[in-house]
Amino acid sequence: MAGIVFWIAFTSIVYVYAGYPLLLMLWRRLGRRLVRKQYQELSVSLVIAMHNERKNVKAKMQNCFELDYPADKLQVIVSLDAPTDGTDILLRECAGQNVDIVHCPVRRGKAEALNSGLAIARGEIVMFADAGQRLERSAVRELVANFADESVGAVSGALVLLDAQAGEATDGVGLYWRYEKKLRAMESDIHSVPGATGAIYAIRRKLFEPLTPGTILDDVVIPMRIVLGGKRAIFDPAARAYDAVTQSPDGEYERKKRTLTGNYQLFAELPRSLVPWRNPIFVQLISHKAGRLIVPYCLAALFTSNLFLRDGPYRIFMFLQVMWYIMACVGWLVSHRGEMRRAQLRTVGQ
Repeated sequence: MAGIVFWIAFTSIVYVYAGYPLLLMLWRRLGRRLVRKQYQELSVSLVIAMHNERKNVKAKMQNCFELDYPADKLQVIVSLDAPTDGTDILLRECAGQNVDIVHCPVRRGKAEALNSGLAIARGEIVMFADAGQRLERSAVRELVANFADESVGAVSGALVLLDAQAGEATDGVGLYWRYEKKLRAMESDIHSVPGATGAIYAIRRKLFEPLTPGTILDDVVIPMRIVLGGKRAIFDPAARAYDAVTQSPDGEYERKKRTLTGNYQLFAELPRSLVPWRNPIFVQLISHKAGRLIVPYCLAALFTSNLFLRDGPYRIFMFLQVMWYIMACVGWLVSHRGEMRRAQLRTVGQ
């Protein structure tokens, strides 16, 4: 029994991170669905939800004003979600007459802030962006060009992570994002991506359905609704946004935890996405999203079952797992040594 559990867990982990990319490569060779991209100047509403973004708001507004898109075709909407750090005051100082502001005095969350922003959107295309990332000047043009293809309902851009000294990130986080972008490119070529990049994506406004209050991953729920409605959600790496690499392991952990929680929420809100004949990207959704939800349980099952399997190659697997977790613990201690040192000093001071 332990052997069966071990190999099911092992195979599941390998499939999620290696088997699925290989499947996409083979699948794409059977035929690619190319997008008929044509540059055009459709009306666009750029919606940005903000809570406490005082440190980012000025740079974000400047970034919006520098976008290479006709001013009379671009409506910038900032939906303020009850900021308490003066974001609203600073926004009004730097935005002037060029930005439509929706201000809610009571904190409601990002989903409802986006709903409020969409309520005053006039553009044929709605583009979503976050406050902390910088959009490339051509980002709007690149996204909009994809909507010349009537089969396209949503377009995700690419997030490029930058290291302050080395340019594009090459550390673990940067490599992970490159891996993600490869997956999304292949998924897009086959049909659609099961989620967009929250910092830069766009949809046809007529396809938007108000988000359920408390929605965590708008960038997954909105594109999936569009795919389930019969349109494609594609990935265009030519439309780029830039962000700094997260230096804090705790920050990256919180981001991952939020993403996984949001994926659980997705399946609860869109149960029809789990029905193969109703979801044209069922395999992609299960492999890319659901598969990663079960990986922690598979890791636990792999280690536990390995405790009962001590013969032959199982000893090697056990050794590798123990070493892996030791390295993870050492990495955690090293990354938190500053905090531990400060805690020791506070204890001594008392």
